[in-house]
Amino acid sequence: MTEVFDTRTLAEAPVISAPDGSAVRPLCVLPGAGSFAHFRLEPGEIAKAVVHATVQEIWFVVAGDGRMWRRQEGREDEVDLRPGVCLTIPLGTEFQFRSGTVALEVVAATMPPWPVESDDEARPARGPWQPTF
Repeated sequence: MTEVFDTRTLAEAPVISAPDGSAVRPLCVLPGAGSFAHFRLEPGEIAKAVVHATVQEIWFVVAGDGRMWRRQEGREDEVDLRPGVCLTIPLGTEFQFRSGTVALEVVAATMPPWPVESDDEARPARGPWQPTF
């Protein structure tokens, strides 16, 4: 099966509110395989803690600073977010992230693609910080 080429620029991608409250710009999609997006939190913003129902992600920090909290099956950690940091959010992981003194910008691959039609992909979780959204 031949897929149609998908090409997008960050500037032309619409800004939508992710279920965690962050500003997200959906980018390219490979149907059935994965999708790619750009996330942004303004300085001092704290996303809602969530857990995904069917997708897992790989994140790469491109700008700013912040922290990521993750918990899965009794394991828990916090990671400093700064340009060049790459991390995973395996299926079933509760997570929450926050920006620091500079806007935090992350690009992420979601596998399988984010289910745009689903209202319950990102389910609320209890994180360590009070969200600002």
